Amino acid sequence: MARAWLAAIAVGMMGLWLGIVPAAAEPQQDFTTWLDGVKVDARAQGISQNTLDLALGDIQPIDRVLELDRKQPEFTLTFDQYLSHVVTTARLLQGHKLLGQNKALLSAVSGKYGVPRQVIAAMWGIETNFGQLTGGFRVVPALATLAYDGRRSQYFRTELFNALLMIDSGKVTPEQMTGSWAGAMGQCQFMPSTYLRYAQDWSGGGKPNIWGRQADVFASTANYLSQIGWNPGYGWGRPVRIPKDLNAGLFSLDVKKSYKAWSRLGLRSVSGKPLPKSDVLVSLIRAETGKGDDIGRGEPYLVTDNFRVFMKWNHSTFFALAAGTLADRLASK
Repeated sequence: MARAWLAAIAVGMMGLWLGIVPAAAEPQQDFTTWLDGVKVDARAQGISQNTLDLALGDIQPIDRVLELDRKQPEFTLTFDQYLSHVVTTARLLQGHKLLGQNKALLSAVSGKYGVPRQVIAAMWGIETNFGQLTGGFRVVPALATLAYDGRRSQYFRTELFNALLMIDSGKVTPEQMTGSWAGAMGQCQFMPSTYLRYAQDWSGGGKPNIWGRQADVFASTANYLSQIGWNPGYGWGRPVRIPKDLNAGLFSLDVKKSYKAWSRLGLRSVSGKPLPKSDVLVSLIRAETGKGDDIGRGEPYLVTDNFRVFMKWNHSTFFALAAGTLADRLASK
């Protein structure tokens, strides 16, 4: 049951991340004709005929990919419900165990990229349950299916070309490229474009293996977070207590104030203790779906720009809060 919940959540969050809309356009060409056009465009972009034969020679649309794409669950969980299925006791126990087993490697990666060990581990845990749930779809046929179907054809067509470029450059074979139904690959669930820009081969060989080599998973995760703005000078945020008469207009990622300024407005840590005496700028948000009865009632958090980095990874407030919460709990004994 827990795995089914997590699978549903993962599918829903993937939909939020990709911005997929519920209505699908009907393809105007048969798949073979459409694929011939893809091959022409790929050759024009410099991708070799050998790669096209290897990757596209025998593919057909995958019905299961279309089924998952069209039946994404409506995202109506409360944050507490979401958190209880993402930050579980079992995941924390496994995470602490893996942090200990990989302490030296994670410390080295953290030192190079400036991203804390627990944050790297949290992203690993929340994306694939520490490499256990990476998806079993062949990425190239999955991307071709979605590009042909017309739901977000241009986006997936571009990712298909990026996948072909990965193969053409010798970084990976078509058989090795497995992932989610939407084309997110490996233990850190990188789309092909993300892989090409941020994936790292920790040993320096030039072929990052985010499917089976933990060092590359850690380095790729940390490099991505670092490159999109992670600041090692502070954390991601914290839950807080707020005064009853606080102006509701202050709840916004567009509003930034220092911890000192929020303290003067009456905010406190959830323990009741004062906030840090810091000039770091933070924003006040609520953990809510934005639907139904929870509007304006979600738990309040002060979040830093590192929270925005989590949002760049997956544009979901729930995901970002859960990632930070999981990282914090992995950091504690």
